[in-house]
Amino acid sequence: MTNRGFTTGILHSDRQNAIEHGSLHKPIHTSIAYGQPSGQGIADVFQGKQAGFTYSRQVNPTVNALEDKITGMEQGIASICFSTGMAAITATMLSLLKSGDHVVSSTYLFGNTNSFLMTLANFGIEVTFVDATDVNHVREACRPTTRLVFTETIANPCTQVSDLDAIGQLCAEPNVLYVIDNTMTSPYLFHPKTVKAGLVINSLSKYICGHGNALGGSITDCGTFDWTRFDNILPQYRSGDPSRWGLQQIRKKGLRDTGATLAPHVAHTIATGAETLALRMPAACANAAKLAAWFSTHPKVNKVYYPGLAQHPQNARTKQLFRYPGAIMSIELIETIDCLAFLDKLRLAIISTNLGDNRTLALPVAQTIYHEMGPERRAEMGIGDATVRLSVGIEDYSDLEADFQQALDAC
Repeated sequence: MTNRGFTTGILHSDRQNAIEHGSLHKPIHTSIAYGQPSGQGIADVFQGKQAGFTYSRQVNPTVNALEDKITGMEQGIASICFSTGMAAITATMLSLLKSGDHVVSSTYLFGNTNSFLMTLANFGIEVTFVDATDVNHVREACRPTTRLVFTETIANPCTQVSDLDAIGQLCAEPNVLYVIDNTMTSPYLFHPKTVKAGLVINSLSKYICGHGNALGGSITDCGTFDWTRFDNILPQYRSGDPSRWGLQQIRKKGLRDTGATLAPHVAHTIATGAETLALRMPAACANAAKLAAWFSTHPKVNKVYYPGLAQHPQNARTKQLFRYPGAIMSIELIETIDCLAFLDKLRLAIISTNLGDNRTLALPVAQTIYHEMGPERRAEMGIGDATVRLSVGIEDYSDLEADFQQALDAC
């Protein structure tokens, strides 16, 4: 399957193993417990000496089939799925970090991720936020106690693109774990493995599912990180293939112990949604590119944040790294227009949170998902009070442009 195309791999992933009754999709397994033929058999499964299923809080056949799909999409060695993207981030950091550790993170982050990283201070884990568009800022922030560097691919909502390749090279020498959130690009636009990421996070609720009808998250090990040099792997998980030590500890301490389980019927929904990822993304990205160009010349739009525009500070980097510049953008309206009043005039685009939906969504970010962090932190991230984030969908482009035009005209 590794030599086949992206979509072919997703469509036929389940069939690489025997499927019950010849089903074309992995069926939904609702059982939470699994019987074993002998006492020794169940002991061997629990101790990892034999493959098998124990309890659905940490392993389930339907969820495992989705994990295999994600692993193939990310070109990794294995994945773990969680109930949400934030659950994946939380479980990963809490299971791999300890008091006294230091994390360097991009300052340009999803609001909930920012909130969680600040919460880590309560556990004695210090986080330094830096402008990760320049690797020198990351280098200056690193310490002997730095265990992990975290960044997103395209920042939400102002679309800054971190110096991904250079950061990967920086982390490789001291064996610092490099974690990239690939949600904004998805595995179709970018493979973090190419810039030496150790772990890749995806919010499966977004582009991978695509239909705005399921919550989920995943963590994928790219196979590039040397876990034998990572001091925080506990003794009980230093057995078997060393390349699996990190995920083994995350599955046990992060998934099993926290209970952030992805339900099997939700896994099935995400898996079927993923089949069309490579068909949906080009359409959404094409719409976003046209809209960004149109907004950039509109007299009522003060600024457009979209990495596909030539004037974007990381436009050259975007072209080098990503298949397309993505389908997320933000706009700032001129001072005389109230962004909330503008949103009220929209007839097609939906005023809603979430992103990666097939439908175009519009959101006033300072007043909603970034309100809690306060004006100073928003200013550091480049978020103004008039910033409107657009998650561009796959509608007919002419309809989208007409909707934004009439809304601007009405203001």
